[in-house]
Amino acid sequence: MRERIIKPLIHPIKALSKSGKLGGLLLILATFLSITLTNSSYGAQYLHFWHQEIGLPFLSMHVEHWVNDLLMAVFFFLVGMEIKREVMTGELSTLKKALLPLFGALGGMALPALLFFALNAHTENSHGWAIPTATDIAFSLGILSLLGNRVPLSLKVFLTALAIIDDLGGILIIALFYTQKIHFEYLLAALAVISVLYLLNRFKVKSFIWYCIPIAALWYCVYQSGVHATIAGVLAALFIPIDRVERYEHILHRPVNYCILPIFALANTTILLSSSAFLNIGSNLSMGILLALVLGKPLGIFSFAFASIKTRICTLQEDISLKQIFGVSILAGIGFTMSLFFTALSFKHPESANIARLSVILGSCISAVCGLVFLFFSLGRRSS
Repeated sequence: MRERIIKPLIHPIKALSKSGKLGGLLLILATFLSITLTNSSYGAQYLHFWHQEIGLPFLSMHVEHWVNDLLMAVFFFLVGMEIKREVMTGELSTLKKALLPLFGALGGMALPALLFFALNAHTENSHGWAIPTATDIAFSLGILSLLGNRVPLSLKVFLTALAIIDDLGGILIIALFYTQKIHFEYLLAALAVISVLYLLNRFKVKSFIWYCIPIAALWYCVYQSGVHATIAGVLAALFIPIDRVERYEHILHRPVNYCILPIFALANTTILLSSSAFLNIGSNLSMGILLALVLGKPLGIFSFAFASIKTRICTLQEDISLKQIFGVSILAGIGFTMSLFFTALSFKHPESANIARLSVILGSCISAVCGLVFLFFSLGRRSS
């Protein structure tokens, strides 16, 4: 009797997990829940929860900062391993494979940043230029998967490689532009820890237990150095043995996508839906994000990819067309996770952060719908 009740509930969840759509669905639900609670009678308590300070005598932060600095370091650790695997053995392992998504990613970061900056130059919002440069790999691939077997493998590979390069660009942006005061003593301590990780890798230590304490020490040193703590996750991933990377990715995939990212969404989508918030949709800050995600992203990616193909620097796979590349470029305007992360780094003023978050969600939704519709009509019928 118990199995008859539970099985019909579990089976759809397993199917969603297998298809890769469950992570995106949980992010949507977490976002909806966060916005609902923020605008309910419990809004003040909900905001207070994320802004209360907890910690140890030697390290104390707001709950929101624990999420953004510690939990997201685990997310970036997973991203770092994905980048390492793709560079070493995957779709970025040769120059020929990497060039087309590389050019696309460069255009997809440069044009949105320039478009945002053009609308917000010489204002206090100008430092938010990185917000529309990001592509959410989980959401964009999740939307693409809705089209099923009509999507050519080469198109999925292009979007995956593009998003991974985009993540690498985001990591470099965090390291170069979101680092404030540097404490060199902690930076030197971080380098010492990195040397320990290097030796573990050099001597082919396989057990992850030996990496745990150095990785924790690296996170603490990077956090205290003034460099954003999430960079520690990427640095640690570089020293994981390549023959263990895929295994650790598999282990971390579920806790990151089904727990860490939904918690991140809860903490970073506390959006007040007031009349002033909607009136500010027409502001330079909001339009900078919306136009950059909805127009800047696809035009930047497609124009750079098109130019590299026409100049014969890159070649287009036979099973995909330029029209389909443009459709995927529209989907790349789904910024969500990384865009919200850049928003948290860019704006400390609650009103500016609120406008930016609302604009990120609107821009990502428009990109998702437009990309899905465009690809639905541009992709031919394929047999199962």
